[in-house]
Amino acid sequence: MRTLVSNAYAMFSRLSCKFQSPFLLAVRLYWGWQFAQSGWGKLNRLDGVTEFFASLNIPFPHANAILVSNLEFFGGIFLILGLASRLTGLVLSGNMLVAYITADREALTSIFSDPGKFYAADPYTFLFASILMLIFGAGLFSADGILAGVFAKPVTKLRTAWPTTKAGVETPSSAPAVAQ
Repeated sequence: MRTLVSNAYAMFSRLSCKFQSPFLLAVRLYWGWQFAQSGWGKLNRLDGVTEFFASLNIPFPHANAILVSNLEFFGGIFLILGLASRLTGLVLSGNMLVAYITADREALTSIFSDPGKFYAADPYTFLFASILMLIFGAGLFSADGILAGVFAKPVTKLRTAWPTTKAGVETPSSAPAVAQ
């Protein structure tokens, strides 16, 4: 019975792993598009973004408005393509944490006392998607996946006269004699 459960769980685990890359592709496409749209919107109304940043007492509001707008726009495009996804996830996560700290501090400080307020805040889903990319990367269906395949080092097999086991290569004393 234990083997049946163990084998069933192993099969379930192998099958569910097959959905990781398609899931990451869906997250990248949807949230990359959202980031790109948000950045594009900010780029097209920099005066309003600058005024909003100034009202939050963000230093150099115009320079930061340009920085954040470009970061979200190009970060979104990078997510869509799956290019430099972990680095993009890191930078966008930092951007969303700053958004929480400056524009939605009350939601951030209520993460444990009133989690619903934290989840309902605008930066939450953007932050969550960015952290997913940071932790898991872009998956196989991405520019990162293609580049990893192109630049992967070829695997060379170690040739030995000794039989191998799951744990590795057996020692000469425990291996059977090989006829010459």
